[in-house]
Formats: sequence, C-alpha cells, structure tokens
Amino acid sequence: MSEYHILVNREHPLSKDYVPGDLKEACFPFLAEPGDPKRLLRQTACQAAQKLFTRARGQGLCLWGISGYRSYARQEEIFRRRLSQAGAAHAQAYLAPPGCSEHQTGLALDVSSPEISYELEETFAQTSEGRFLTKHAAFYGFILRYPKGKEAITGYAWEPWHIRYVGRPLALYLSFTGLTLEEYLAL
Repeated sequence: MSEYHILVNREHPLSKDYVPGDLKEACFPFLAEPGDPKRLLRQTACQAAQKLFTRARGQGLCLWGISGYRSYARQEEIFRRRLSQAGAAHAQAYLAPPGCSEHQTGLALDVSSPEISYELEETFAQTSEGRFLTKHAAFYGFILRYPKGKEAITGYAWEPWHIRYVGRPLALYLSFTGLTLEEYLAL
C-alpha cells in the first residue's frame, strides 16, 4: 500500500507530533499569502495540484487553493472556535477533531473559485470549476474525499471543495467504482 493511501478520520487519528517531512509551498493561485502554512502540501501532491490548476486555467477556469496543510495545534484552534460558534451538530458533520484532519497529512486541499467568492460551500459543485474538478481530479491523483451520499461511511457531510491526493492509479479506481477511501481500504 502506498504512503498516500493513509486513512485519517475519527477512528484513525494522527499523532500530535505528526508533520510530513516533504512539505512544499504551492505556486498556484491561493487565497493565503506567501509564507502562510495553509499553502503547504506534500511535494508530490503539490506538483499534481499545480498540473491540475494549470489545466483548469488552460480551459479558462479559475481554481484557487484555500487551505492545504494544517498542524495539529492549528486544527485544535479551529475546532474549538467553530465548535463554540456553530455547535456540536455542525462540528460532527463538518469538523475534524485535532489529529483527525486529513489536512495534517499535507495531502488534502480545499479549493474554491471567485464565482462563489472563494467560499467553501456546497454550491461550489455547480460552478464550472466544481464540475471541472469532479471530471478531472482523478487524472491528477486526487479524489473528492467526502462525496454526496457517502456521509455515513466517511463520517462527514458532503464537501465538494475538499480534494485528497492518493495517487493517480487509486484516484482513477475510486472515481470509476464510486468507492470511498474507507470502502477501498476495507476490501
């Protein structure tokens, strides 16, 4: 099994000390300022995302990175703040507790577009960029990690903006079969 097939969720958390050793700053359009840790991805995922964003731009689309790598401490801060603001039901559906976020792997990337003011919301799926992502992400090694209709399996609400690098062969397989990473790893 590839190192990119790591499963991270509430049942399979990462340690507080886990930090990928090959983080690289993204050079594609990103909402975060240069030097912001949100711009970091593992090197292979970063290169694949660069190619994906370049293809989108070549088709006149405008994908933007919103959030890549997130440390355990940063996830803890976000989790506590959003839990107090939005409540437990929202947290259960959308928020990963510290250690349970794929962003800590450096393999996950939240994306958006100017069409929806760079927000992370379900309407992203209906944008030209969202449709492009659904159609092309797998060819660059990414899966739509939390697909619609699979909430009971992934443990999270549908997030059409959240992509996860798993490598091209597995991404194409999961895209073709409609399996989630959880379902694939349980085979």
